[in-house]
Amino acid sequence: MNDQRSAAEPAAAAVAVPEAVSALDGAGLARPGARRAALAPVALVVAGGLSVQFGSAVAALLMPRAGALGVVTLRLVVAAVVLLVVCRPKLRGHSRADWGTVVAFGIAMGAMNMLFYQALDRIPLGAAVTLEVLGPLALSVIASRRLINFVWAGLALGGVFLLGGGGFDRLDLLGAAFALGAGAMWATYIVFSARTGRRFPQADGLALAMVVAAVLSLPLGILESGAKLAVPSTLAMGAAVALMSSVLPYTLELMALRRLPAHTFAVLMSLEPAIAATAGFLILDQALTATDALAIALVIGASMGAVRSQVGAGRRAKANS
Repeated sequence: MNDQRSAAEPAAAAVAVPEAVSALDGAGLARPGARRAALAPVALVVAGGLSVQFGSAVAALLMPRAGALGVVTLRLVVAAVVLLVVCRPKLRGHSRADWGTVVAFGIAMGAMNMLFYQALDRIPLGAAVTLEVLGPLALSVIASRRLINFVWAGLALGGVFLLGGGGFDRLDLLGAAFALGAGAMWATYIVFSARTGRRFPQADGLALAMVVAAVLSLPLGILESGAKLAVPSTLAMGAAVALMSSVLPYTLELMALRRLPAHTFAVLMSLEPAIAATAGFLILDQALTATDALAIALVIGASMGAVRSQVGAGRRAKANS
């Protein structure tokens, strides 16, 4: 299943029309089950978003015990061990371009997590995710070649800023900078996750990339937290965060990106602030206002519009072929 394309393949390769929207008959009409197949990767993205944001809320509770970098280390190391045991990825038979892709994926993943948790240590969860999601939104605009996707991205961006409640100027500036940096790494993560999914079977590439990310974070986590990471209760919470915020969502996203264009996936990531606000309300006691509800509605509307545009474009492409 390895794809032997050069590591310098253009970003356009990551935004090809997915298999899910090509399940159409000769007249361009959806065959029975085709619509369900087109929406399946969307369900994977939403499930992954729910898992990662509720996991982030649990991580926020863990930070006073283990520190931001300590939590990242626990999360990535436990996730790497779980994925290696479950996937047992093969180390032979891969090209240099394959390894370059998976290493870049791991670096992006590790940097994204370290920057985000540094932000989460300084600013509220909802604000951190709101700023972070600007990275995927920028990717959706850059990667898309259709005007309608600019509209959906703009609508989602409006919802994102509205969810910030106009309070970004009162945030810790370093925390905001960490969140924006995490957003840039998130956009990079999306591109290399798609490429890794095409080059490696199942979740093998994800398991190897997680090892790279864990190795990068381990020295920093030990330096910050040391023996605190070995406390049984801390280890247990760290394992829960790893499963909720890494193993499950990254696996679901890798599966989704095999059948979903990167720009559509990026717009769907605009759902994350809404999910984060809900997680903050339920777990961290952060109240939702009427403005928050309106912002969430805008973001969800943009995501639904992006998905409908994707399915419609696939049908038209098949009808004209």
